[in-house]
This record gives sequence, structure tokens and C-alpha cells, in this order.
Amino acid sequence: MLNSVIEAVRTVAQQEIMPRYLKVAHQRKTDGSVFTEADIAAQAALISALKAICDCPVLGEEMSTEQHEALWRAGHEGLWCIDPIDGTSNFVNGLPYFAVSVALMRGGRSVLGVVFDPVAKEMFYAEQGKGAWLDGVRLPIRKQAPDFNRAMAAIDFKRLKPSLAQQLVATPPFASQRNFGASTLEWCYVAAGRFSLYLHGGQKLWDYAAGSLILAEAGGSMCTLSEDDFWADDLWKRPVIAALDPKLFDAWKNWVRRHQ
Repeated sequence: MLNSVIEAVRTVAQQEIMPRYLKVAHQRKTDGSVFTEADIAAQAALISALKAICDCPVLGEEMSTEQHEALWRAGHEGLWCIDPIDGTSNFVNGLPYFAVSVALMRGGRSVLGVVFDPVAKEMFYAEQGKGAWLDGVRLPIRKQAPDFNRAMAAIDFKRLKPSLAQQLVATPPFASQRNFGASTLEWCYVAAGRFSLYLHGGQKLWDYAAGSLILAEAGGSMCTLSEDDFWADDLWKRPVIAALDPKLFDAWKNWVRRHQ
């Protein structure tokens, strides 16, 4: 199944997404986020391909809130969760950092995850209990030192409480910080060892469904701002505190919670 999903994701990216890169107009949803005809076309193609692999409900970002909730309720025994283009604003503006994300979930937890960067042609993937991989190379690619003074952090400031954001700017415990605007890839970069730390104020299901499994299978750890069990928090707006190294994770979690 994993190989079939990987090929489906690669094909959709090649046929529906990259031919439209830098060539499509965009619109805004009611929440202010951007979408394009590439998002819609890629989602339709993924739904068709994934249902042929495993015939269960497909929950996609470009659906209504009512559809999301109904599909979640119907998909306890099996649910595809997809983000056809994560980082649409980057896609529209020609920034080469966006991805296709697909997860298969059972019992409310991810059991298979695939994230593909069609610009870098990097395919991240994992199955529950079988490790995480980047194009055949087991993750992480590089180990992280368990201290803050060399840590590179991926932080989405705009979704954090102002008090926490101010503390991160004024007294950062890490060496440096980045935010590239595609959550699904940020998870994978932590899993690969490219980022040491991760912090996000609130993600939707399709933002974390695949990436959280990839990080977990790479040996990383995650929680939320209030819950040690990452999967216990709000399904539709879930904060993320994560790190690859377990000692660094504990220090990072404690620092963030102390300063929020």
C-alpha cells in the first residue's frame, strides 16, 4: 500500500500541481487562507487515486467544515487525510517550499504518512512501527546535539499567544529560528534532523496527520501546549511542541510551557 500511495502522490504532483506552478490565479477562503485551481484539481485526483488503493472516506483540506466533521465521524475504521498543497501562499508567490501530504488513519491515529516536496523531489514517508524514510534513507539523516545553544528552531509565531511570542524574540533559548510556511514539511525537517525544535500554535488535522507519524517513527517526541499526549488535544486546532532528541524535547517543552 505504501508504494502505491507514494506513486499516486508523485503522479498527482507531476500532472496537477507542477504544471500550474507560477501560472494560476488564487482566491481566498472565508478564513483568509489562499487556494487555487491546482489545490482543487490535486485534491480531486488524490481522492480518486487513494480510493482505488483503499476504499475509505477521504478528508481533504479543500472541503467545508461540515464535510470535515462528517468524514471524521465516518472514518474511524479507515480515513484518508490529505492536504493537496500545503504552503499554497508559497506556491502562488513562487517560493519553492510546499508539499503534498497524505495520511491513512485508523481509530483516530495515523498509521501511514507520505509528504512530497515536488520542487526538491524529496519523498518523506513512514508506516506505523516500520520507521521513517526519505527516498530510501532512514530518518533521521543527522543526529541533534541535546543542547539549546546549537539548536535551529522552526516556529510559527503568528499562531502563538503574544506573550509567548515576545519571550521567544526577547530571550530565545535556541541558536536560530526559521519559518518557511508549510507545516507538513516542517514536521519532516525535524524528523530528518534539519530542525532541532518545532513550535506551532495550532494546526488542522491535515497539517499534522502525516508529519507527526513521520517524526514519531524517526524517534522524535511531541506534545501540545497543555497535553503531554499529543493526540488528546483539539482535533482541529492542535498546538505542537516537538523535537527529535528526547533530552532536548524535555527542555524545550518545559521552557515553552513556563513562558506561555
